Amino acid sequence: MFSGFGSNFFGSSPFATNNKFEDYFRCYPVAMMPDNVRKDDANFGGKIFLPPSALNKLTMLHIRYPMLFELTNELSTAKTHSGVLEFVAEEGRVYIPQWMMETLSLEPGMLVKIASCDLPNGQFVKIEPQSVDFLDISDPKAVLENALRKFSTLTVGDIIQIDYNDTKFGIKVLEVKPESSNSGICVVETDLETDFAPPVGYVEPEYKPKSITPSTTPIDPSKVSRSAGAGTMARSIDYANIVANSGKTTVFKGEGQKLSGKPTSKEATPIRVTIDDLDPNAEPVPLNLPPTQIFLGWPVVLPTPEESEGEAPSTGFSGEGKSLRQSKKRASKEAHAPLKNHTRSPDQIEIDD
Repeated sequence: MFSGFGSNFFGSSPFATNNKFEDYFRCYPVAMMPDNVRKDDANFGGKIFLPPSALNKLTMLHIRYPMLFELTNELSTAKTHSGVLEFVAEEGRVYIPQWMMETLSLEPGMLVKIASCDLPNGQFVKIEPQSVDFLDISDPKAVLENALRKFSTLTVGDIIQIDYNDTKFGIKVLEVKPESSNSGICVVETDLETDFAPPVGYVEPEYKPKSITPSTTPIDPSKVSRSAGAGTMARSIDYANIVANSGKTTVFKGEGQKLSGKPTSKEATPIRVTIDDLDPNAEPVPLNLPPTQIFLGWPVVLPTPEESEGEAPSTGFSGEGKSLRQSKKRASKEAHAPLKNHTRSPDQIEIDD
């Protein structure tokens, strides 16, 4: 019962009656601010500078924080949204970022309508870089996250500007969620999911399958069949057939095995020797040997039958056994050889004077 009485008694301003801030200001870019209050990095953000009188009006209203505003150019009906950075502008003026003036089609000194508004907390935004140079950034998601800290709102159709390594990048807002009549969202203290559209001017590269070229050219078997330089090992491993079959696909050539472990009746076919020499200038081919054969790099010379017969036959063990227990019986005297020139010692020894 006292709410209406207090409101009329103290004669509050019309702004307190409708609980909405709305006013007109002369707009100027941030670059035209006085040197003592100018902040050049504000050009790459989404916040404006209002005069102190605007703060006095806002304190008398029930404005939800953070303070969000709708900027409208009534000549072109272009709209966008922003937050407020400081209340340090001259009376009757507002300083806004350069990209916002371009979005609203405003020139310095033109009138802009600024009204308070409420926007839902953003959940999703889809953006489109305006240059393919944006792809040169190593971590665009981290760069965008750091740049959005200077923004309070995002509006569909805005082309915001961010600064990275002294390079300006334009980014257009294509879609926001949740959708609202204002086509804008609040990005303060909210988890925002970001999706990137292909940059303007980006052309998807055409997929071209890579042609696989052999590292070496096939070898003609005729060049290695009967040429100088082939050795005994080349003949023993049938190098000519290996060269001839190097480009062919062969089926399994293994042998069966019995579960009992007994050898199969099929005997291994011996290696055919059909080559005398090889071409030293021929390119190498894969050396595929049977599982039971190895390549040592030098020929193995086996002994001839004549050399085997000349050797003495080997004999087995021919030693004698020994007992670890010593016999208690003494050996007979006959076992010892008699001493030579040995006589009994005399009982008495005579010495001549």
